Amino acid sequence: MNDTLSDAPSHCPLCHHDQLAFFHQDKRRAYFQCQQCQLVTVPAAFYLDEVAEKAFYDLHDNTVADEGYQRFLSRTLTPVLDAIQPDAKGLDFGCGEGAVLSKMAAKQGVSVNNYDLFYFPEQGQLQQQYDFVTMTEVLEHIADAQQVFKQLQGLLKPSGLLAIMTKRVRDHAGFINWHYKHDPTHINFYSEATFEWIAQAYQWQLEIIDNDVVFFRVP
Repeated sequence: MNDTLSDAPSHCPLCHHDQLAFFHQDKRRAYFQCQQCQLVTVPAAFYLDEVAEKAFYDLHDNTVADEGYQRFLSRTLTPVLDAIQPDAKGLDFGCGEGAVLSKMAAKQGVSVNNYDLFYFPEQGQLQQQYDFVTMTEVLEHIADAQQVFKQLQGLLKPSGLLAIMTKRVRDHAGFINWHYKHDPTHINFYSEATFEWIAQAYQWQLEIIDNDVVFFRVP
C-alpha cells in the first residue's frame, strides 16, 4: 500500500485539485479519486506510450459496415440529431479510424467533420467552431482532461451542444469488478458527480441522456 500511495498523482487531471484519495487497486493498476470533482484517475506510471496506445486502437475494427457498431453509436447520434437544427455543422472529436459517426450523420443530411489524434490529425478542424461536438468512447482515454475541456469550450458556438459517451463510475463496489477499467487505454473515469462539477465549472447545462451518454449545452 505504501508503494501505491507513493504513485498517487500530484493533482487531478481535470480540476487540478491536489487532494486525491486512494480508491482501488487491482492486478494491473492503482486508482485514485479526486476529492473535489470525483474523477477516478490512473497514475501516469500506468499510461501506455503513444506507439503502444495506437497499436491497441489498431486492433479495433469499427467500420460503417458493422451494423452493431452503428447501433452503438446511434445511442449518441440519434438524440443529437433530435436536438439540432437541420443545417447544424458538427465535429466528431476522436472519430477513430473508421470515422463511422460522420458517415451515419451524412446519410441524415448532417455535415460532421472528423478529428482524431491518430487517424485524422488535421489541426484545421480544431480552428473552427461548431454547432455540436460528439465524443464517443474518447474521454476516458485522454490524460490532460482539463486541457481537452478548455479545447472543447473553444470549439463550441454559443448555444452549442457537446455530446459525450463514456461509461460512468457508479460506486466503489461496482468499480471492483467493472470490465471498463480493464482496458489499459482507459485512464480517467467519470461519474455523474464529475459531470455536474464540469457543468458548474464551465457554466454549461448538463443533461443525462443514457447510462453512458450525457449532453452539455452552452448558454
